[in-house]
Amino acid sequence: MALNMLKLCVGVSEIQQLADYQKTRLKENKRIFHVTRMVPRRQKELLDGGSLYWVMRGKILVRQRLTDIEEFTDPEGIRRCRLMLGQELVPVRPVPRRAFQGWRYLKQEDTSPDLTSAERESDIPVEMRAELIELGLL
Repeated sequence: MALNMLKLCVGVSEIQQLADYQKTRLKENKRIFHVTRMVPRRQKELLDGGSLYWVMRGKILVRQRLTDIEEFTDPEGIRRCRLMLGQELVPVRPVPRRAFQGWRYLKQEDTSPDLTSAERESDIPVEMRAELIELGLL
């Protein structure tokens, strides 16, 4: 069964902002990745269909497929890890999440479901959608 990761998207408040940032990074590096200091020990489970779920403004809003994990040592001699990501950003049903440092494992049964195509095409802003979901109205 796939295992997922949960990570704060620091400095980014909208899915489109993350998409724009990653487009730039793709042009510069020919791939999309996120660098973290801690190397996951459960790599095999993460790469068995797992995703990185991004927390923005206190809510899980989007996920990205994990495609590979590369360990490396930076110029200062610190061991680090590149989380290689797929290009597609998949919006999910917003779920509140408190701030934390680093990343966390997220079991498949604890993940937020992807938004349906009808929900994605809706005119309801993400923030309002999240509040309606919290109130049990959506």
